[in-house]
Amino acid sequence: MINTLIIEDNQYMLNHLINMLQADETFNLVGAYKDAFEAETVCAETQVDLVLMDVQTSHNHSGLAAGRRIKEANTGVKVVIVTSLIDPEVLSEAKSGAADSLWYTDHGDSELLDVILRTADGG
Repeated sequence: MINTLIIEDNQYMLNHLINMLQADETFNLVGAYKDAFEAETVCAETQVDLVLMDVQTSHNHSGLAAGRRIKEANTGVKVVIVTSLIDPEVLSEAKSGAADSLWYTDHGDSELLDVILRTADGG
């Protein structure tokens, strides 16, 4: 099982991601939060393998900055940035070490699951 944490401030998207992961026995949902700072705390206190992180979370906290700090403090944790923003700066920052993968929300669930599984396997 992949211990997974979801960070998403949009309630609809958060519920969708929760339902999608809970329907797949590959995943153990560790938690779901709206603020990137909560991800850092959970990763420090709980065994997390993978974080699905929105680019911008509650209180305008940066998911990219939190992803970078999580990866620095917890070298085994993989971070998948989830965004609807097709922005070259987001892609550049994600590639510079803030994330292992990036998924655009306009793509389907099967693509997201593929990205998550490949990322968890080190891809």
